[in-house]
Amino acid sequence: MDSQEPWNLENGGTNGADMKGLDKEASFADRRALHNTSASSVLRKKSDPMLVPAKVRFLVLRQMFANLQEVILGTKLAILFPAIPLAVVADFYKFGRAWIFALSLLGLTPLAERVSFLTEQIAYFTGPTVGGLLNATCGNATELIIALFALHENKIHVVKYSLLGSVLSNLLLVLGSSLLCGGLANLKKEQRYDRKQADVNSLLLLLGLLCHLLPLMFRYGGSGGPGAASIAEYTLQLSRASSIVMLLAYVAYIVFQLKTHRQLFESPEEEEEDGEKAVIGFWSAFCWLVGMTMIIALLSEYVVGTIEAASSSWGISVSFISVILLPIVGNAAEHAGSIIFALKNKLDISLGVALGSATQISMFVVPFCVIVSWIMGTLMDLDFSLIETGCLAFTILITSFALQDGTSHYMKGVVLFLCYIIIAACFFVQKIPLSQMNIANFGVEAPAGVSSA
Repeated sequence: MDSQEPWNLENGGTNGADMKGLDKEASFADRRALHNTSASSVLRKKSDPMLVPAKVRFLVLRQMFANLQEVILGTKLAILFPAIPLAVVADFYKFGRAWIFALSLLGLTPLAERVSFLTEQIAYFTGPTVGGLLNATCGNATELIIALFALHENKIHVVKYSLLGSVLSNLLLVLGSSLLCGGLANLKKEQRYDRKQADVNSLLLLLGLLCHLLPLMFRYGGSGGPGAASIAEYTLQLSRASSIVMLLAYVAYIVFQLKTHRQLFESPEEEEEDGEKAVIGFWSAFCWLVGMTMIIALLSEYVVGTIEAASSSWGISVSFISVILLPIVGNAAEHAGSIIFALKNKLDISLGVALGSATQISMFVVPFCVIVSWIMGTLMDLDFSLIETGCLAFTILITSFALQDGTSHYMKGVVLFLCYIIIAACFFVQKIPLSQMNIANFGVEAPAGVSSA
């Protein structure tokens, strides 16, 4: 009985005499070689097939070893997995909280990439529509889970900073470095991409920007008057209404992307890979996905609980850690994948990775957090303060201008990357005391009964 049998039995396939008629080339090793199209797949490595013991006779054990090989050892980021138990041990033995924060960040990096891999595996069995929805939901699972834990701790500033940083990171750092590296690697080639996909994402990002600007202008327009408390309440109501509109726009975007205009989001490179197959079974992928999501939740709790201690210990502002460090960890797999595709002159995929993730954060995760905070009774609005909203506005406008002609060269990447460096420097020198962060968020003192961050 070969290594194909556990996979087929798990997914309702044939066994026994029927298995003898199957082509032996459809093995785990062959399917692994086919799996190299997405942003997460470029970080995978061919794990040694000898790790699956040939003498193991029990199907469950053979399947367990095969799945362990694929999920844990099938990524180049596997070297960071030991940081997960080290973070748990550091928390149990009450080590320095800065160490817990650093180990948790390192542990989140491979987990974010593996969640993307597992959602792709499940998509092979659920079909393109359900698979696309699953990828859209889990694509930024790390950022979403961190945001939800921060909301639970009423650390609104961490939520806003981390989500803002994720959008900035995708549009400037990920996209900028991809265009820079791709342009340098293809100096003698003209790099072109389909503008239609970029236009759709730019429109959604501009809609999200409008929903951030209105509460900000609303607050500044009524500041200093006798009705400051009423202005804060109106700003909160406007933010909640805008969040519902943003979620409706995102649902329309999903239908547009997966159903009515699916051809706009399918690059020629992806169509060449249609013969791929899953490397692990559906239920194995589902169980691994649930387990890794639980581990991400645990590490996210560590991150949220120790971020102020790490800021104090390292002498770095909470804003810099939240806007710069957290998004870099969450986008590590996308960053590497986008650059590699740009080096191969596959800009449509690189743009899909960077713009798609930024759009998802802006139009789904941010308004979703506002609605969740509404349910929890926490005061979170879409007013990200003046500097933060200004950085977001210039980022979206610069990115839209850079992508308007359908061609690329390394100079565009240089400009986007340097914009990110300037914004990072801005948040590095910005040191707002924690006691003032909620006041900056809401424009007034938080009502009685609502604890400060």
